[in-house]
Amino acid sequence: MGGPTAVLDSILLLTLSTLWGASYTLIKIGVDTIPPLTLIAARTLIAGSALLLWMRVRHIPMPCDLAVWRRFFVQALLNSVVPFMLIAWAERSVDAGLATILNAASPVFVFLGTWGVTRHEPITLRKLFGVIVGLVGICLIVGVTAFEGLGHQLVPQLAIVVATVCYAGAAIYGRSFNGLSPVAPAAGSLIVGAVVLTPVSLVVDRPWTLNPSMPSIMALAALALFSTAMAFVIYFRLVRTLGSVGTTAQAYLRVPIGVATSIVFLGESLSASAWLGLACVIAGVAAMTVPQ
Repeated sequence: MGGPTAVLDSILLLTLSTLWGASYTLIKIGVDTIPPLTLIAARTLIAGSALLLWMRVRHIPMPCDLAVWRRFFVQALLNSVVPFMLIAWAERSVDAGLATILNAASPVFVFLGTWGVTRHEPITLRKLFGVIVGLVGICLIVGVTAFEGLGHQLVPQLAIVVATVCYAGAAIYGRSFNGLSPVAPAAGSLIVGAVVLTPVSLVVDRPWTLNPSMPSIMALAALALFSTAMAFVIYFRLVRTLGSVGTTAQAYLRVPIGVATSIVFLGESLSASAWLGLACVIAGVAAMTVPQ
């Protein structure tokens, strides 16, 4: 991989980081009047339905093989159902800074899983450097004081770690869809996720009794169409070209993108440690994604 393909992958990685980075704000607006479970169920249902419609318009076939749909089910559990639920529950009591660091650790778990278990792509010292330096950068941006809360809410913190491991597993397992158009596993896994989550939402939240506000509805629509449907297609495209470790670099990029947004739109400033953290993140992501 090199040249125009590398440039395109870099643009797509930045786009994916932005879409998933924005999801935290959209979720916060959405859950103001929509319960988390219903928000997640609606998110997956709308996103999956939109992708199925797109596939129909573009005449992209959806696999009918039962074995493929079993893989969609596993991917849905790893990439949406389990982590979405765990993070939504845990962030009620875990400080945002510590949650950001724990949730950004997926490249570490992907590296360890690839090196110790699957060995499905080359593991180099440069990638190891990128994983370590990128995580150090996240800690410097968020602030090392975030670790003061480590262990105080142990179960919710472990829930975020489990969610992060799920994301890492999804990045590795997503390589099994290499023979399909990126939109197929995106749509299939989201539809399976919706099938799992929607009945639970109907029983627990009784959504027909809710009265969501217009900002929450608009946030849900943006979350489903952009931060889920579009983002998942880009995600599966990058898993194919950048590999599992490279694709999870977006977990590091989400934080500086959020910081940059606050600087531009809110007039906030960065501390010296945060500037150093930004430099570490950029160096780490480059080491994980730029071709040899």
